[in-house]
Amino acid sequence: MEITDIFGLLGGLALFLYGMKMMSDSLELAAGNKMKTILEKLTTNRFLGVIVGALITAVIQSSSATTVMTVGFVNAGLMKLKNAVWIIMGANIGTTITGQLIVIDISALAPLIAFIGVALIAFFKNKKLDMIGGIIAGLGILFMGMDMMSGAMMPLRDSKEFVNIVSTFKNPLIGILVGAIFTAIIQSSSASVGILIALAKSGVITLSSSIYVLFGQNIGTCITAVLASIGTSKNAKRTTIIHLSFNIIGTIIFVTISLLFPFADIVASLTPGNVPAQIANVHTIFNIGTTILLLPFGKQLVDLSYKLLPKRDEDIEIKKVKYLDKTIFVNDYHIGTSAIANRQLFNEIQNMLTVAKTNLEMAFSILVNWDEKKFDKIIDTEDYIDYLNKEIIEFTTLAISSELPVENSKSIGLFLKTAGDLERIGDHAINIAKRAKKLNENQNSFSSEAMQEINEMNDLTMNVLKRLNTVNIDDPDTLIHKVDSLETIIDEKTSKFSYNQMLRLRDKKCTPENSALFTETLIDFKRVGEHGVNIANAFNEIKDVLTTI
Repeated sequence: MEITDIFGLLGGLALFLYGMKMMSDSLELAAGNKMKTILEKLTTNRFLGVIVGALITAVIQSSSATTVMTVGFVNAGLMKLKNAVWIIMGANIGTTITGQLIVIDISALAPLIAFIGVALIAFFKNKKLDMIGGIIAGLGILFMGMDMMSGAMMPLRDSKEFVNIVSTFKNPLIGILVGAIFTAIIQSSSASVGILIALAKSGVITLSSSIYVLFGQNIGTCITAVLASIGTSKNAKRTTIIHLSFNIIGTIIFVTISLLFPFADIVASLTPGNVPAQIANVHTIFNIGTTILLLPFGKQLVDLSYKLLPKRDEDIEIKKVKYLDKTIFVNDYHIGTSAIANRQLFNEIQNMLTVAKTNLEMAFSILVNWDEKKFDKIIDTEDYIDYLNKEIIEFTTLAISSELPVENSKSIGLFLKTAGDLERIGDHAINIAKRAKKLNENQNSFSSEAMQEINEMNDLTMNVLKRLNTVNIDDPDTLIHKVDSLETIIDEKTSKFSYNQMLRLRDKKCTPENSALFTETLIDFKRVGEHGVNIANAFNEIKDVLTTI
């Protein structure tokens, strides 16, 4: 093999990979966040889930993109783990369309196809035509790369050394390892299958010498999802485990079939003399066959993922976010990114709300019965609230700077404002806790009447926060009405209890110091109610944005 052949091979590979990426990126842009809606609504049924996963992957030409998107949706809470199984199965079927497409010999027309695509991009200033042009140009460039690779690898047919290397691929273990490692490196089973087909077109390999490499490629493609799951929730990691388990089990099944039966010969007989088509067919049969075999065992795959990654109680005192995953802004796949960002923010806001509510409850409890350990915990939890606020600010900054669609980014500012309201609720809890400490240091306490009034204020504000602390915003109008009504009662109670305190002070039933502490505590509860109204209004607008995605 001459040096010019090596350059030709590398150039062809570069064009092939670039064409595939160009086509995939353009298809992703054309698909947009509509894919999120399709996935969310049609994955409850296993058969529909598989069909949707297959169609989406066939459209965007990348099972890696579909799987990464699925990992993101599970991490954001947009999709249940049991529904992700069907999408993963479908994605494995959808990715086989690329291999079947490559087998079609249109290398003579490839330059013309590429030219038409580039012309649409260069001569027409239209966003839709740009995306269509990108798809067409990517397809043309992909086939040009295939043709270059096939031509460059022709001399390998006469290389005894290379023939000897290829013959070792007939060993199942070696073939699987080669396929898995090579696919993991280029992070695309479609691309690695394409390269295998290019070798077949050059007459370098046969189906029997490449069948185990094909099986290994299905394992290697999981590396993209594995990388995407780093730093995500446990359920997102379990999605990756399911993807990997699916392909490993499929490989074991088909290796066993190939060793016991003349599987390669049977597939070869379908398209005699056409090795590229035989390779594409094995890839398709492997993924469809594995899906059919494992379709009844979706629950067992989920159970297996829980056994490999068991549940563990997470300590709230550990300073970390529960739902935000900044890696969604740096991966190569952008479908559903704004939907994932919005859902992650909403979930983290709910986490922050839970923590703020818990701190307010503890602050009230030490006002009733002083507890030094609880006071220290309140201070620590306030640090956690501040940490969450900082992380939400950083996440929203990344989201705004990531060029998400404007209509899907409107809620980002609202989440930022809501985090600010929650941070202020945390501050009011600290204020109440510090007054409890001051009363204890002075060996003092509120009167039974004053304490009863404080208890009423606490119940009202807790009611507000409990209504806001919901996984979904099903009826924002009702939520706003209820929170507004509670806040009105809080205002009325604040005025009434302040007047009662003035009477107690006049009648010398309390000291001026205690009176000041009581009034300030009333104001803290009142402010919490006002922040609750702000959050309810923000949730109403957020709901409008989320339902349009």
